Amino acid sequence: MKQFNTTAVCVPSKHYMVDLSERVKEIKKLVDAGKYFTINRARQFGKTTTLTALKRVIQEGYIVVSLDFQSIDNDVFESGATFSQALARIIIDAHEFEDIELPDNTVLALEEFAISDPNKVKMDGLFRILKRWIKKSDEPIVLIIDEVDSATNNQVFLDFLAQLRDGYIGRDTDGTPAFQSVILAGVTDVKHLKSRIRSEENSKENSPWNIAADFTIDMSLSENGIKGMLDEYEADHHTGMDTEFIAKTIRAYTNGYPFLVSRICQLLDEQVSKTMSLSEAWTESGLDEAVKLLLAENNTLFQSLTKNLSNYPELKSSIRSILMEGTRLTWNGQQDAIVQMQMYGLVRNEHNTVRVANRIFETMLYNLFLSDEELKSNVFSREGELAKNQFITDGKLNMRLILERFIETYTQVCGPLVERFKEKDGREQFLLYLKPIINGTGNYYIEAQTRDQTRTDVIVDYLGQQYIIELKIWRGERYNAAGEKQISEYLDYWNLNTGYMLSFNFNKNKQQGVKRVQIGDKVLFEGTV
Repeated sequence: MKQFNTTAVCVPSKHYMVDLSERVKEIKKLVDAGKYFTINRARQFGKTTTLTALKRVIQEGYIVVSLDFQSIDNDVFESGATFSQALARIIIDAHEFEDIELPDNTVLALEEFAISDPNKVKMDGLFRILKRWIKKSDEPIVLIIDEVDSATNNQVFLDFLAQLRDGYIGRDTDGTPAFQSVILAGVTDVKHLKSRIRSEENSKENSPWNIAADFTIDMSLSENGIKGMLDEYEADHHTGMDTEFIAKTIRAYTNGYPFLVSRICQLLDEQVSKTMSLSEAWTESGLDEAVKLLLAENNTLFQSLTKNLSNYPELKSSIRSILMEGTRLTWNGQQDAIVQMQMYGLVRNEHNTVRVANRIFETMLYNLFLSDEELKSNVFSREGELAKNQFITDGKLNMRLILERFIETYTQVCGPLVERFKEKDGREQFLLYLKPIINGTGNYYIEAQTRDQTRTDVIVDYLGQQYIIELKIWRGERYNAAGEKQISEYLDYWNLNTGYMLSFNFNKNKQQGVKRVQIGDKVLFEGTV
């Protein structure tokens, strides 16, 4: 029986996975056109699985040499000689164990090269052997290198790229034998790596991979693709799930990030189904439970993201500003911080604006930033935890009471609002108060489509019930009336009859507390601090 897989390569015969055939067809067009290119995507974004699928397709018509730099020892990059000899050994191994076709004289030349005195070996010697092989081969040769990040900080690797570039240029100018296509895969965009081309004081820098074609193929998983995977699972397990709805919801949470899609499905299949029936697991409530489990774990993807934030404080500051302060950053592909955030999978370009990549990352990062505040012994999180049992009746949240108690706590702790107060201050404090109340049972996230400088919608999922809370700074009756109408329309979208508003009001004559307001057929509980 197949399983969902979140480690290493996904294999169609063993794992439930999205059909990659259309994606592979698009990549094959680049190979057929003789392009050299880089597939740079964030960690666990399906690069290796895609390359494996591509290799299976293009093996008819091409000789495919596939290397993985992660398997090469660091000391190999000490010099061009040791690096070249290591590559020679890898190609020989591919011939012996993967049935890569090599003429006998090429095998002999590579074996002699691999055991030669390193002091007498140069990288161009390896490329001369490869050129002879390419020239005599009846089929074009494609070179695929995965995990190139293992070498991107090394000058030897840049020299290797320069050799590939020279072959590419020579192929089109004087017919020099060269690889049909070269594909490099990793997180880093190799096209932007620089190497010195002059040693004198006024040296210039040049990219050794400036001949690479742009790779614009979407690597995220589409809603239809996820549905196809779920249809296959449903055919095996007969859960009765609505595959279209589950696929749409998973896509909404993950924005198609391959690891997150597979991990949610894996949790539903292997863990959520142990606490309820399999049929119940593959429903909206089961999906909420899987998301809760995902956000609570310290998986390798989350570890990678938090490590990058720790290593690059300016990135962490930028992400925090987007999430916690509602800062709007215009997309700029020449801005290093934005490029790095995208490279690590943290953000995406949405209508020329920087957005956090998906709802899962948003909530994970909110939890991270709120934990930073909790470590400072924040009184709001403590008060929320102490009063937790008061807010839950028959499995439902008493959100009106939560607003009332938060307002009381805020007033006692912080006193009157002051002019230096910012919306993000109130947002942080409210989420700190709310988080321990729903922690372990419910989820929350910030609705990205409504986040701007003046209002934020917090959506809470708690045991299958949704609660919409709008947070905003009071800007007068006219603005408030417009906000009431807006949240009423938003409740229609969620098929809800009750919503909540929390305003931070600087008016000294304000009436603090929570009041009930009827807007058409909707009920709003409006809290004022």
